Amino acid sequence: GGPGATGRSYSHFGTIIESIQDKLLALPGETVVHTGHGETTTIGAEAPHLKEWIDRGF
Repeated sequence: GGPGATGRSYSHFGTIIESIQDKLLALPGETVVHTGHGETTTIGAEAPHLKEWIDRGF
């Protein structure tokens, strides 16, 4: 449902988004992701939401 805790004093939204783009979305779409909160998902299910997360900001 989003990139995680991006609005904390110890986090940086741009760095988190860059990591998602460069590292996570480079993985095959069927890669299973066990989130810290919420349901298990896949890279393919979450990838289409990247622009929404960026637009929403932290």
